[in-house]
Amino acid sequence: MKFFRRLLAGAAALVLLAVAGLAVALSYTAPCPDVSAEHPTQNGMRSAVYRCYGGPEVVRLEALPLPEPARDEVLVQVKAASVNPLDWHHLRGQPYFMRLMTGIGRPERHHLGVDFAGTVVAAGADVTRFQPGDRVFGGQTGAFGEYVTLRAAGSIAAMPEGVGFAEAAAVPIAAVSALQALRDAGGVKAGDRVLVNGASGGVGSFAVQLARNMGAEVTGVSSTRNLDLVLGLGADAVIDYTQRDYTRGEERWDVIIDAVGNHGSAANQRALVPGGTLVMVGAGEGDWVGPLLNIAGAMLRSRLGDEELTPFLAHLNGDDLVFLAELLGRGELSPVIDRHYPLTAITEALAYSESGRARGKIIVDVAGD
Repeated sequence: MKFFRRLLAGAAALVLLAVAGLAVALSYTAPCPDVSAEHPTQNGMRSAVYRCYGGPEVVRLEALPLPEPARDEVLVQVKAASVNPLDWHHLRGQPYFMRLMTGIGRPERHHLGVDFAGTVVAAGADVTRFQPGDRVFGGQTGAFGEYVTLRAAGSIAAMPEGVGFAEAAAVPIAAVSALQALRDAGGVKAGDRVLVNGASGGVGSFAVQLARNMGAEVTGVSSTRNLDLVLGLGADAVIDYTQRDYTRGEERWDVIIDAVGNHGSAANQRALVPGGTLVMVGAGEGDWVGPLLNIAGAMLRSRLGDEELTPFLAHLNGDDLVFLAELLGRGELSPVIDRHYPLTAITEALAYSESGRARGKIIVDVAGD
């Protein structure tokens, strides 16, 4: 018996050592390299690059070679891009478990930005969907740069007439996240009572409009200064979170879209009708376990109760972008734009996004219309 106890104790110690070792490895941040010495500039294009993890101060504009499209790709001159929380999470490599995918110690990929809108300037030999001169928008890593290449059958769509580059660039990640959260994860249908927590933010401002478009009765949660904005987006009712906690009242909703993550799954569950659905677009704060605890708690409670508590990750795709472009073209979807920054002020744009004070979207003007 003593032998087996010692064996189990030894195994437990090895597991703890392995976990501790992984934690140390994931949290290690290598120093920034000397960009001027290791990466001399070349004629081509300007692009925002980060070669180590850290805050916006580690981002540099570098001159890189102009990319060439493959046979199934298009080359797009980026006119405008938009900032998402995803960008500064990648920049900082936090939560640390992200580094298993993005690189341990320092990032394996150095380009920033995803949302873009611009003009096709070249197309590969096999591309028939787009041609030079077409105005397009979509999602591709490196959007904080003057050019991007991506598959013509990928996360890209034609811009509708009458929509500017800034408005189109505001759409991809935030609007697709809102659409898939409501339609796919939430199963929202006409007549449902939907609450959007974080209704004045990037995802939330689109979620309010899309839920209304689906025929739902929408309640938006925001700060005092944004109540009129949320009502203007089409919300039937608003809750000022500085005055009232929606999880502690008597009202109940069929679907809650939590784009903030400032309430745990148990608190949100109290605000759902029996059989209701919580969709967690924002999972919470924390370098390590904050987001994971909310996700794990939601999955456990979903198994134990009648409510559906769903962690959520959006998937950018061309079909949803085409659908959103149709809504934009008909005036049924209007991006909320807080501020514009030039590409040379990309660090300020990222810092403002990370502050959490933005109303709607932050636009980076890469080139003029």
